Amino acid sequence: MLQWCIDLETAFTELRRVLAPGGLLMFTTFGPDTLMELRSSWEAADGFSHVNSFIDMHDVGDSLLSTRWAEPVMDSERITVTYRELRTLMQDLKQIGAHNVTLGRPGGLTGRQRMQRMTEAYEQYRTDGVLPASYEVVYGHAWSPQDEQASVAGSEVPLASLQRPGHE
Repeated sequence: MLQWCIDLETAFTELRRVLAPGGLLMFTTFGPDTLMELRSSWEAADGFSHVNSFIDMHDVGDSLLSTRWAEPVMDSERITVTYRELRTLMQDLKQIGAHNVTLGRPGGLTGRQRMQRMTEAYEQYRTDGVLPASYEVVYGHAWSPQDEQASVAGSEVPLASLQRPGHE
């Protein structure tokens, strides 16, 4: 559900509120390279935003830190699914409920000519008879603080502790 959250910090704050102290939050979400071939092909076809924008892994980690999760760890990997026909990819996206919610999305219906231009642009990615659909999967986990005060105090590092011994 995180890929649909507009305000990630509010979501993480609420997750921390309902998770027991010392509890582990584990999640996956999508990164900005998700469906990059489809995004690029639509941009070539009409310049409108047809694919949702997803938050970068580093920004997700920053949101965990700013909402005071303990010891956050982030990682990502790219998974590529292949299709013989673009129509099948589009059907799969529709069946899983993926809808364009971006602000720059076009109003109205997509005409046959625009769809044809997008299909032609997507064909540049065809390799060995198949079309790729890339997903950047972002993995994360973090701990709910055991002690709220310790978490806040533990996030600040005194400047004196950063000096080398004997160089005060």
